[in-house]
Amino acid sequence: MKKIFSILLATLLLCSCATTKTSYFDDLNNQAGTIGGLDYEIRIEPSDELLITVTSEVPEATLIYNLPMTNPATKSTLEYPLSSLQQQTYTVDKEGNLNFPVLGKIQVKGMTTKAIQEELTRRIAQDVEAPFVRVELINFKVKVIGEVMKPGSVLVEGERISILDALAEVGDMTIYGQRDNVLLIREENGVKNYYRIDMTKSDILESPYFYLKQNDVIYVQPGKGKAGQADFNQNNTYKVSIVSAIISGVSVIASLLIATGIIKK
Repeated sequence: MKKIFSILLATLLLCSCATTKTSYFDDLNNQAGTIGGLDYEIRIEPSDELLITVTSEVPEATLIYNLPMTNPATKSTLEYPLSSLQQQTYTVDKEGNLNFPVLGKIQVKGMTTKAIQEELTRRIAQDVEAPFVRVELINFKVKVIGEVMKPGSVLVEGERISILDALAEVGDMTIYGQRDNVLLIREENGVKNYYRIDMTKSDILESPYFYLKQNDVIYVQPGKGKAGQADFNQNNTYKVSIVSAIISGVSVIASLLIATGIIKK
């Protein structure tokens, strides 16, 4: 009976595990080569937060182009420290507008931070001599989930992050991750689109999905081997208990038959 049980248990534990590719860019076989570059600049979208600095050689001249600072406790307006740069955070509304002091609403959706900086400088220069304007995107983040070492959000410093950078930030894929079937979810014009990416091929380096955009989600799917392992962990405990119960029942019946003399030892 023990041999029978062992055979049945071993049969349940055996499962087919498909091989998961664990390398990148398998098609780069030469010692050296050249891959075409990408013309990439991040474009501003609704809900982006922009940190905008406005100053000039005469700080008093640019005060009106900064939001008034308030005391958090009393809500009263504070005086601007004229010797320091005035940094203010602005959120782009759902129509893609930036509501800027004095200048009013400015359509910035689809613009680069450099283009916004130039536009603000041009407008402010009509009233202020030699203004200095700096625009920074400060809430640029992407999410990496699935079969990676440390899934979570990645806050981007600057305005450029590639899919390789994002994977490196979360410790890379686990050995179970499907490198030839990475899912990228991207919101475009209010609609969520998805794309399948094969990280084992070098053409990703020239793909429009190599550099990530605001709020992109990367999902690394588990290979069939890991999926099979998960199914086993969830279901096979129940299966083993059923087999064990059957074997125990057979053992009891055999014992009864032997006790009644129907079957001799």
